[in-house]
Amino acid sequence: MDREQIFEKVRECLSGALGIEPEEIRSESSLVRDLGAESIDFIDIIFRVEKTFDIKIPSGELFPTNLFNDPQVVQAGRVTPEGLKLLRERLPLLNLTEFAKDPQVAKLADYFTVQMVLDYVQERLAKGIQTS
Repeated sequence: MDREQIFEKVRECLSGALGIEPEEIRSESSLVRDLGAESIDFIDIIFRVEKTFDIKIPSGELFPTNLFNDPQVVQAGRVTPEGLKLLRERLPLLNLTEFAKDPQVAKLADYFTVQMVLDYVQERLAKGIQTS
């Protein structure tokens, strides 16, 4: 499967999960800011991507979970330097360059992009990490 085919399938998954037209979805789109995703939508996105590509996405590997309850990671609504380091380790495909300049937890989801999902799927397929 080539990159364009993967993109089209990711686009279909996002379209179904978010109830928007596939044409509205571009690789640079933010899932939250541009496409209107909410936290509950991430579960549906993961489910659809797993089913479409026959892969298993471990909890917290594509989108962070339970990370922000740790006071070493978040203090006063901001991700700490230690938290940024952890995010980079756990979510290497998430581009945190701009976020790191003003690391407000409330703004992190704006950096979850279609490209991040696409890169994740492509990496998993290239490694042959599938469920079957």
